[in-house]
Amino acid sequence: MPHPIDHLLQQPEGKTLEFKRDLSSPRNVLKTLVAFANAAGGCLVIGVGDARQVLGVSDPLDEEARICNLIADGISPRLVPSVELVSVGDRTLLIVEVFPSSARPHYLNSLGPEAGVYVRLGASNRQAGPDWIAETHRATAGQVFDEQPMPELGVDDLDTTAMARVFGPTRTLDEKSLQTLKLLRTEQGRFVPTRGAVLLFGKAREQHFPDAWIQCGRFRGLDKVDIFDQHEVHAHLPDAVEEIELFLKKHAFKTARFGAMRREDVWSIPLTMLREAIINALVHSDYAQRGTPIRVAFFDDRIDIESPGLLLPGMTIDDMKSGVSRIRNPVIARVFRELGLIEQWGSGVRRIFDEATRQGLPAPVIEEIATGVRLRIRLAQQHAPELPPSNTRQESDDDRASLPRLESRLESRLESKLAAKIVLQLGTQPSGKAELARALGHTTVSGELHKQIRRLLDLSLVEMTIPDKPQSRLQRYRLTQTGRQLFDPIEGKTT
Repeated sequence: MPHPIDHLLQQPEGKTLEFKRDLSSPRNVLKTLVAFANAAGGCLVIGVGDARQVLGVSDPLDEEARICNLIADGISPRLVPSVELVSVGDRTLLIVEVFPSSARPHYLNSLGPEAGVYVRLGASNRQAGPDWIAETHRATAGQVFDEQPMPELGVDDLDTTAMARVFGPTRTLDEKSLQTLKLLRTEQGRFVPTRGAVLLFGKAREQHFPDAWIQCGRFRGLDKVDIFDQHEVHAHLPDAVEEIELFLKKHAFKTARFGAMRREDVWSIPLTMLREAIINALVHSDYAQRGTPIRVAFFDDRIDIESPGLLLPGMTIDDMKSGVSRIRNPVIARVFRELGLIEQWGSGVRRIFDEATRQGLPAPVIEEIATGVRLRIRLAQQHAPELPPSNTRQESDDDRASLPRLESRLESRLESKLAAKIVLQLGTQPSGKAELARALGHTTVSGELHKQIRRLLDLSLVEMTIPDKPQSRLQRYRLTQTGRQLFDPIEGKTT
């Protein structure tokens, strides 16, 4: 039966494993041990070369004593790992196993409690920033970021109209129920909102949390060199889910699938998986971290969702995949659950992977990056942008000269100048009626604009982005595949 060390030597270095040749660089060794203790624990194996050959350590007993003294003298608070000598053939390895610590943050004494804190990021050690250190101190004290009160604010700083709308008429939102949801707390004899309440429904959320918004981008190709379209989402967090979905749908397409009894519209992107990933990002992001918002990047072959904040101490990516979850923002999670946006804490990531298997897609990829966690969802087919939005491209002289000819051709086909202008505008980006009116130079949404949109819908040249909610305030209109064929210069392609 193989020794457990044989299996360990075959594993790649990562969040919980590192190999060292010797103790010639003691500071790097201590950085690794501190990073393990501050994250999910890990094993440091000393006596292994770069090519994974077993070199062993000279004078094993002396090296064991040396590593113990380095740890005792070089790391605070006190760290007590398991130190073991293991024989492999005629060589001896020194294995230091570190467990997740409740005394974190640990740091190097030589650098101090601010500069000497390290965390594990993949297979490397990263100096922790002040936001991470502050979060760790809160956790050690039993405090949760989004449950903390904001005594400088009052109930009037919450958008109670939006709260009533999203919860619906069946839920009473009195002070008692808001306390139960931990949206309000009593502070010095008065009710004040919690951080979670302001993040969810604050009238001036970004004044207090400048990076609590979502940046959406559509890129040409497979990297971020050429941006095709972008959108910023500043809506209340429960509303942000739908708004992000709308942006993704704007750059996807829909086909009809006919079953035995009914027609089913199928999107070219895995919306079920993406919705779970979006909600996961909104619930688990570290809103105390400064410098980066949540990012949703749509490439030709994939969609990446990046949320700020490293994994909570003790958590690994394998834990996430298996359904283990620790809630960073329990107030936000509780409200999302009450609204039916999540079913069960910790089940979202597992459902994403199960849905990928069901749809025959590659398994999603989760990785820690410098700013937080990225979830990558591969698409079943390539998506190449068709028409560049007018607000992101620079028109050439030929483009400007061809627009009147195109508008004239559309007017002839559609037998309406206004319908032609609507189609031209929707050819650049989906728009609501008010947006269309402004783009066309109208001060209000006229009856004729209503009429022509209905006509284009009846002709299946235009479709609603939210067909099941025709009166939604977020309703937009976009060209169908048939509508896009109107731009074909060859006559007779459409009727």
